[in-house]
Amino acid sequence: MSATSALVLYFAGVVAGFVNTVAGGGSAITLPVLTELVNANVANGTNRVAIFVANLVASLGFEKDRKVPWGTVKPLIPAAFIGAAAGAWAATLLSPGAMRRVFAIVLVMIAASVLANPNRWLAEQHARLEQPWTSVVFVAIGFYGGFVQAGVGFMLLAGLVFGAGLDLVSGNAAKVVIIFSYTTVALGLFVLAGQVDFGLGLVLAAGNSTGAWISARLAVRKGAGWVRWVLVVAAVGAAIRMLFF
Repeated sequence: MSATSALVLYFAGVVAGFVNTVAGGGSAITLPVLTELVNANVANGTNRVAIFVANLVASLGFEKDRKVPWGTVKPLIPAAFIGAAAGAWAATLLSPGAMRRVFAIVLVMIAASVLANPNRWLAEQHARLEQPWTSVVFVAIGFYGGFVQAGVGFMLLAGLVFGAGLDLVSGNAAKVVIIFSYTTVALGLFVLAGQVDFGLGLVLAAGNSTGAWISARLAVRKGAGWVRWVLVVAAVGAAIRMLFF
């Protein structure tokens, strides 16, 4: 890996870490950069090194400001963990291309939802889903996250805001804790499959951590209002990349 490649990968990681923490879709930035250096399967696995580190850093940042809604998060982690294990195992065997294209439609729908009624994302919500449906939804989200990761933040955020009843800042805090938790098993499975380049992963992780820490501070200090616009831009950008690039 040349110095230029390392620098590009680092700054791609900074942008992705920022976007992932406040919304999602950051992997749509990092995966194209990684695929210029390694094959798509290794890129998918290597990306998890950065996801693991960045979400650990972001989780610590939100917890420092006491923004993590542990009462909501704890019951959801096992469901996402189980789904992620199945998804990561499937990803070592199958191509994620078709799933990415389908999910691009979901990204557009989420962006449209934010634009149509942004206040729904700002105020604290009343939970709409009851067990066992909440667990079923988060197993499915975990499966996608384990399988390809790109854009999973949007799914988690939608589930946490509209399903679990959190506001956007608390939802982001819960999101990064859940992603960190299930990435432990996903990364382990990719390592066992020989689909992780730790050299690239650590460079990307350094960038992700920087971006994640900055965005966690801004999300807490400035509130949820500005985050929805990052969400819209990231969703549309990720959808365009998934559909056409």
